[in-house]
Amino acid sequence: MSTFVWLTVVTALRVLGRNRMRAGLTMLGIVIGVAAVIAMVSIGQGARAAVQAQVASMGTNVIIILPGATTVGGVRGGQGGAVTLTVADALELKKRVPLLRETAWAKRDVMQIVNGNKNWNGPVNGISPGYLTIRDWSFVSGGPITQADMDTAARVALVGQTVVENLFDPGEEPVGATIRIKNVPFRVIGVLAPKGQSAQGSDQDDIIFIPFTTAERKVFGTMFLGSVGALFASTDRAEDLPEAVEQIREVLRARHRLQPDQPDDFTVRTQVDIGRVQEGTSQTLTVMLFAIASVSLLVGGIGIMNILLVSVTERTREIGVRMAVGAKRRHILAQFLIEAVTLSLAGGAVGILLGVVGARLTTVVAGWPTIISAESVAVAFLFSLAVGLFFGLYPANKAARLNPIEALRYE
Repeated sequence: MSTFVWLTVVTALRVLGRNRMRAGLTMLGIVIGVAAVIAMVSIGQGARAAVQAQVASMGTNVIIILPGATTVGGVRGGQGGAVTLTVADALELKKRVPLLRETAWAKRDVMQIVNGNKNWNGPVNGISPGYLTIRDWSFVSGGPITQADMDTAARVALVGQTVVENLFDPGEEPVGATIRIKNVPFRVIGVLAPKGQSAQGSDQDDIIFIPFTTAERKVFGTMFLGSVGALFASTDRAEDLPEAVEQIREVLRARHRLQPDQPDDFTVRTQVDIGRVQEGTSQTLTVMLFAIASVSLLVGGIGIMNILLVSVTERTREIGVRMAVGAKRRHILAQFLIEAVTLSLAGGAVGILLGVVGARLTTVVAGWPTIISAESVAVAFLFSLAVGLFFGLYPANKAARLNPIEALRYE
């Protein structure tokens, strides 16, 4: 049996070698299809990994509570349209929700920051000290905002890498420098470690942190003392997030005196929720790209079928001669199937090489993250093999069913 298979393979290769140009053009569809599958799936997996890294950069087991929609005088305002969260809410959550490891609060505004003759418009965040712990923010130099800074409304600031690049000369040490925010001087006490883009696509390093009390009293101003733009919390374990969210809702609804038929005037989001949405989008993109690339494989399979049908017609007399000297239908079937599989596997091998190169070039030229996994290469290769078998079956079956006498008479 092994001798028969080997001889059949040699015969198939010899036949394909007679028409190298035609065989090469036939393989082209498979080559493009396999290369596209590998490149597209690599881009999709790279995007998914990038999203996971961005979500992880938010911190560990983070819960974000935002002011929710409210209805005033029959007019419904959107999320963040009213003051519904306060510092007292955060302190009460820390006291009444044991699952919470830390709570914090923040308020944000975009302002002009000046250092000497340089200026930069960026987001300024007034934060409580626990915010840095929740967000798991480390430092390149200097240190964090402390409770003492909060208590005294100290004019100190932490700056992100993007702010450093735009306000300071290369090699200049920001720590100890004095910058001005809304004409108020602030001493830089720390440079934040880079985090890159957030899951929403914003630059997390374009940031300045100042004590919340300082922001409220000396920079932003406020109509309601103690009002915040968002509350933050974290748990020790990711499994505790759903229960912590429910307890947070209960505490805040009670504090805000909401009736059972009234909707929440706040919105609670967890790191897991954000990650699930982003990964779902990324997974949809990957599936869509894979489906588009698979069309090329199907087109390549149709090309193989067409060429083999032409080959059956051209070699009808040869098939008749082989049958006349003892070849059985299964031998003819095997020969044409092996020719189809050889074409698809050769095209698959070349396509894998081009797909890997294409994915690498995408990373180098466009800067998109790509991950080439062994699973995607194996799937693409096996898919090309399946395409060869499926689309080669009809021509092979047609050749095997030829009448030997009519085949010998064929001109």
